[in-house]
Amino acid sequence: MHIDFARSQPNTLGVEWEIALVDKETGDLRAVAQEVLDGVKEARGLAPYEDHPQITQELLMNTVELVTGVHTDVAGAKDELISLMREVRSITDPLGVELYCAGSHPFAPPTLQPVTDKERYATLIDRTQWWGRQMVIYGVHVHVGVDKASKVLPIVDGLINYQPHLLALSASSPFWGGDDTGYASQRSLMFQQLPTGGLPAHFDQFSDYEGYVADMFHVGVVDELNEIRWDVRPVPRFGTVEMRICDGLASARDVGAIAALTQCLVADMSDALDAGRHIPVMSPWFRVENKWRAARYGLDAIIILDSAGNEKLVTDHLADELTRLSPVAKRLGCEKELADVWSIVTEGAGYQRQRRWAEANGGDLHQVVLESTRLLRSDT
Repeated sequence: MHIDFARSQPNTLGVEWEIALVDKETGDLRAVAQEVLDGVKEARGLAPYEDHPQITQELLMNTVELVTGVHTDVAGAKDELISLMREVRSITDPLGVELYCAGSHPFAPPTLQPVTDKERYATLIDRTQWWGRQMVIYGVHVHVGVDKASKVLPIVDGLINYQPHLLALSASSPFWGGDDTGYASQRSLMFQQLPTGGLPAHFDQFSDYEGYVADMFHVGVVDELNEIRWDVRPVPRFGTVEMRICDGLASARDVGAIAALTQCLVADMSDALDAGRHIPVMSPWFRVENKWRAARYGLDAIIILDSAGNEKLVTDHLADELTRLSPVAKRLGCEKELADVWSIVTEGAGYQRQRRWAEANGGDLHQVVLESTRLLRSDT
């Protein structure tokens, strides 16, 4: 099976931000996505049969997704996300609906959330059953342009080496169905239960990846390439690598920080490949362990750095990497946004904020949601 990998300008980026719709008084989820989508389409003067190009449907009727165009710098992508959010707010404010983003909703019963009436979503739920009905989860995805198909799979492996860093920074789903799970990111472990979710396989060359995709089509695991939902994946039609590791992020600042870190890592790996260097491939068992450690302990995770089993506190390694990537950020014009990565470390990740808010409000998880909506509104 031949897969065409589109030509893409290297290091360009796009961002996808999944947003939950919640009641402004109670913080409970509101299944009004179709009303919101109809409203933003009408405001743009689109016909009823036309889709808004950048504010789109998701699996659940309580969710919309904001999708940027192609940008050369993170600041431009962040500005566009804020503009799209204001479009959504022009419809949601009169409805008494607030916007919320975290890896999960802390108290909404997952199985009671209505699914968007589309065939592909119905097929997903029919196949995955109980696990599929648990997917009340939200994430942030970052695409970065890769100029050669031969580079994309080594970069996928390279980004998986940084999975614990990205997951620890973004972890924001400690609560599930009203309970504290004890994890920083319940979402990441929940999502990998889907048949093609979780960590990607390692492939030595692009033809091996093409063979895998052919097998998945042949035995009916997927009908479309985008149904392969790995934590990091190639996106041939865009010519990008897509980082899908992260929990939902509650502010545009944090989205920009994660986008900058992803862009810098991909650019650095692309340069290394151009120079004839190889990107190390972590042992599969260490990749699995690193993901679990970051999901469980967040910024307190001690992570495995290489196949020799060397370890370091994730925040200490992040500090080293931010220094190393500083010249790359300067070249890409995202120095400010990369510096915001350390602000997440010093101020606390989403899971830490949520637990603080819960404690300050006597365990009231409704207030956790409302505090998060106020943070998002103040930042956008």
